[in-house]
Order: sequence, then structure tokens, then C-alpha cells
Amino acid sequence: MKVVITGATGFVGSRLIQRLHGEGHKIVVLTRNTTFAQKVFPSGAFPNVEIVAYTPNASGSWQSVIASCDGVVNLAGEPIGEGRWTPERKEEILNSRKLGTQKIVEAIANANPKPSVLINASAIGYYGTSETATFDETSVSGNDFLAQVCQAWETEARKVKDAVVRLVILRFGIVLGNGGALGKMIPPFKLFAGGPIGSGRQWFSWIHVDDLVNLILQALTKPEIEGVYNATAPNPVRMADLSQTLGQVMNRPSWLPVPAFAIEALLGDGAIVVLEGQQVIPKRTVQTGFEYKYPNLQSALTQILN
Repeated sequence: MKVVITGATGFVGSRLIQRLHGEGHKIVVLTRNTTFAQKVFPSGAFPNVEIVAYTPNASGSWQSVIASCDGVVNLAGEPIGEGRWTPERKEEILNSRKLGTQKIVEAIANANPKPSVLINASAIGYYGTSETATFDETSVSGNDFLAQVCQAWETEARKVKDAVVRLVILRFGIVLGNGGALGKMIPPFKLFAGGPIGSGRQWFSWIHVDDLVNLILQALTKPEIEGVYNATAPNPVRMADLSQTLGQVMNRPSWLPVPAFAIEALLGDGAIVVLEGQQVIPKRTVQTGFEYKYPNLQSALTQILN
């Protein structure tokens, strides 16, 4: 199988490439920074990885690599949880997803032969936030900034259907692994200063990175998988439960809360990512028969940290 991947050097993308390469597949990495990508995937260790420079929001010769591949995995997008959401930052977050996906779909439409599937990332931010509601793939979208970003993102991805290409949209929860969001939470616990962020009542819908990679592989290889799927574990938790479980696994106390105002001072509007949440259930994902290696938070954190 030959797979084209954007966002390949990120937390999820790099793990996906390790898995695909280990199984003998060919991978084309579309990247804005070829020097960095070559450090992440050195040719000696990753002989099946081809690195191609591209500009996400512009047409170019890079689009020709889409032809003859079996599938495209579009993971690219500016990080949401880093830095304050200034108007300029919001525009970058939106356009990196909307315009980037637009150009990927354009390349697929012009490809001959075309790939059989586009797997496009989205996020559970699509649903908006709530402490009381439960969301599955049939739930309507929210109306805050992140929900609007996800709607625009998915709208561009759906245009690939005009090219008669199978589309799978995966709405990512918080991805847990060595790095990512968990990497930012661990240091306070190591210093015996860990605890819940904000009220602790907000929902935390998560997925282990290995389960997410397996879900992407299932979407690549099973033609019956089509449409929207929540890429979350079947057992979301509240922030207070996350902190308590993390403390138990690390054998550290988890009683010192991080006040909401401290996060808001650091991130501004971006604090919504950690101070508010949503209880998301992967109803359609479970219906496919997908088997989670880490359905519960305790097992996921134990594997990652030990």
C-alpha cells in the first residue's frame, strides 16, 4: 500500500508512519519543512518514506504525488492548544485546516489514477462544550470558534465525494501518548504539584495514540468504513478523575488544582480546550467492530507511563 500523509511529523503522524513503515508500506510525506522531516524520518531508518515539500494552502507540483497512491491521510493543521487566540492566530488555525484540505481535495480530483480513500482529521470540538450533554456522531455541531473550524474543515473534505472517492472523517479526542497533551500534564505531578485543571467537572474525551493509529489503518484498508467516526475511547472521564488516575499511576498526589484564571491568563480564549470539554461516545466506531487496546484510562496511562 502507498499512502500520502500530511501532518506527518506531528504527534499522531509520526506514530502512524512508524507503524506503516514497520508493516512494509510505502509512505509519501508532504511537509513544509523537509529538513526537519528528514531528521524525523532519516532515510537509513525509513527507506520506504519519500519526503516531498509542499505549501498547504497553495496549488503546486506537489499535488502530482497524489496520483497512483492508495490513500491519503490529512492530519495537517496549526496546533490549537498553544498560545493565545489572537485574531491572527484564529485565522491561522482556521485556514491551515480549511485551505489545506481544499488543496488536498483539489489534488485528488485531478489525480489519475485517484486514491481510493481520503482520511481527514477533524476534532470533537465540532460538538461544542457541555458538562451535561452526551455527543455521538449523529449530534449537531456547536457554535463556538472550534466548532466553526471543524465545520469548515469537514465541509472542504466532503467535496472529495464529487471525485467519487471514499471519505472517512475522524473526529479526534485528546490523544494520549508520550508527548502531546499528556506531556504537558506530567511535569507538575513529578514535582508533587499535580491536580485537576479548573473546576475538575469538565469532561475529558480521550484516545490512546495506538488505538488512534489502529483506527486510521482500519479506515485505510476497509472499504465499508465511510463517513464520520469519533476517534475517542468508549469511556470518557471528568478532569478530576483524570488527575486522580494520573496521580495513582505515577504514585504522586493529585490534590493541587490549577485555577482557571491561571490557564486563561496564559492561553486567553484558547483556555476553552482544557477548561471546558464534552462527553463524546464513539457509537459508530464501536459499531464497526473496532477493538480498543486501551478502552479504559487506567490501562492507557499505565502503558504510557510504565
